[in-house]
Amino acid sequence: MEAAELGLFMISACLFSVLLGYAGSPVWRAVPDPFVRRLLGGLAMAATALAIIYSRWGKRSGAHMNPALTLIFLRLKKVEAPDAFFYVLAQFLGGIGGVAIWSLLLGMAVSDRVVRFAATQPGPSGWKEAFVAEAIISFFLALTVLSLSNSRKFSRCTPIFAAALIASYITFESPISGMSMNPARSLGSALFANSFEGLWLYFVAPPLGMLLAAELFVAVRSERAVHCAKFHHNNSEPCIFRCTYGELMTVQATTSRKQGTTS
Repeated sequence: MEAAELGLFMISACLFSVLLGYAGSPVWRAVPDPFVRRLLGGLAMAATALAIIYSRWGKRSGAHMNPALTLIFLRLKKVEAPDAFFYVLAQFLGGIGGVAIWSLLLGMAVSDRVVRFAATQPGPSGWKEAFVAEAIISFFLALTVLSLSNSRKFSRCTPIFAAALIASYITFESPISGMSMNPARSLGSALFANSFEGLWLYFVAPPLGMLLAAELFVAVRSERAVHCAKFHHNNSEPCIFRCTYGELMTVQATTSRKQGTTS
């Protein structure tokens, strides 16, 4: 499921990169403003992420789709080490597989020098700025996910807020670093684009930023405040993680009853 989810995400990334970045695309000709094209691309990828998270497979696997995200849940003791290993392996295979499918279907369009298989690369400012930017956006994504998914009031909103960040990052941050936050996503594109310049930073900055967010969350709330490793847990799908989500909901129900009694 994790492999298929990131594979579908990469299929979408390649498709919209062609539609919005390939000079032969009617969408590219109709929308000449690069900022508007980035905005459309951000909305498209946010919608893709939401569709995957809310799918049955996304509800079942937790929809990590990102080795850096799986790593922080391993650090927070919500994922067993063998599960984390195979999640990461599946994510890398899925990222490569998704790009491979579009390399066969779109041919020259997706390999165009501008599209380049939706590869993430440092912008004109250079790798230092790209590294810092990747670490920062990864930090805030992870902190948002941890804060909301472990909130009785806002846990159901976690996917929506995460998707909003994806859309915002693609729109505003992508000129700096290419907006990856995901080593598996970047490797999949780099292999087919034969573009390995700066690839290392997508293996270092996102995990670093997310781990810093996890440490901050633990320092403020404690490890016990992390209840599960799923984006969307309020569903009937079984959970494979070290899950205490029911505990979170029990506290919510108890609090609601007490408030009702008081009023």
